[in-house]
Amino acid sequence: MEFFRREELATNLAKKVLEVSPTSASSSGLFLAAPRRTGKSTFLREDLRPALEKEGALVLYVDLWEDRSADPGETIVHMVRAELAKHEGVITRLARSAGMEKVAVGGLSFSLDRIGLGDGISLSTALAELSDEVKRPIALVIDEAQQAIASEKGNDALFALKAARDELNSSRHFGLRVVATGSNRDKLAMLRAGRDQAFMGAPLINFPTLGMDYVQWFCHRLNLGAPLDPARVYELFKRASFRPELLGAAADAVRFEFGLPPDQVSTRFAEAIDEQIAESEREQLRVVHNLTPPQSTVLRVMAVRGEKFAPFEAATIESYNAVLQATSPNVDAKIDVSGAQQALAALQEKALVWRAARGVYALEETGLATLMASAGMLDDVPR
Repeated sequence: MEFFRREELATNLAKKVLEVSPTSASSSGLFLAAPRRTGKSTFLREDLRPALEKEGALVLYVDLWEDRSADPGETIVHMVRAELAKHEGVITRLARSAGMEKVAVGGLSFSLDRIGLGDGISLSTALAELSDEVKRPIALVIDEAQQAIASEKGNDALFALKAARDELNSSRHFGLRVVATGSNRDKLAMLRAGRDQAFMGAPLINFPTLGMDYVQWFCHRLNLGAPLDPARVYELFKRASFRPELLGAAADAVRFEFGLPPDQVSTRFAEAIDEQIAESEREQLRVVHNLTPPQSTVLRVMAVRGEKFAPFEAATIESYNAVLQATSPNVDAKIDVSGAQQALAALQEKALVWRAARGVYALEETGLATLMASAGMLDDVPR
């Protein structure tokens, strides 16, 4: 499959990530934020990974959303185990350091399950041995990294990576860089904003959206019976929040509209973009409209409060009940702390709300609050 390449951006970013300088904080980790479905993960796999490898790094990549049912901490450790399994010398040394005198690499005498976050071989030790084996810097690329703080094991994994980073960035080894990306800037910031976070102070930047060069590439490869004006398509792309899949879906809608006159292709493509946007918004709101009154109430208050949302404070409970009375006057019920907990748990199951292990809640999709506001669903929430 052909991909749009962002090689210049990838090369520039790879050089900055691997730079060794007393004036750079990139050795602490780099955090990239971008909305979902804007090409971030494709860039990581198809552009940044090869660029880092070209600069001499050993790249380990993991997507914490690939298996939402797996604990993110275990997913991170599994990534490291998978790479270690490729290096018999590392396995042998680790096994012996753990007190295993008889080592049968690939056999039953040594289990990679012992390389983890608890007793046995630490993640830091394992990565240090790997660094010494390959004699080059290691770059860990963690996509949707905010999921790591959604579990205790995930938090533990981050601190294990911090310990590994501190060790590998010493003069004894070849360096470790952590590139963490996420689809929600506020959630991603939690990994590096506080003293109790493993990557406190690491730079957090907005990942550049796809631009006119992508739109020109896209238009050049279309075969809709008539060319599209890239300048006009770019305006549509902005309206679609820079999501490539909406352009592709609109193109498919036009492509399979048999008998469409060439002089109507451009107009029909613009209509198809609007249809795709409307369908996406309808789908999000459909889930919201199917919530129970307490669930809908808690979601509305959270959408308005944003970062200041404190779900169990007395003032918030009061807001819940004011909204519940305004939006569902026929419901004979009140929301207390227990009811709020139940509603939040249900919202998590429906993938509308995200929860960090330390009890901080946030909307799963940052754009949902704007969408709910435009639909008038937040009008009754006290400010």
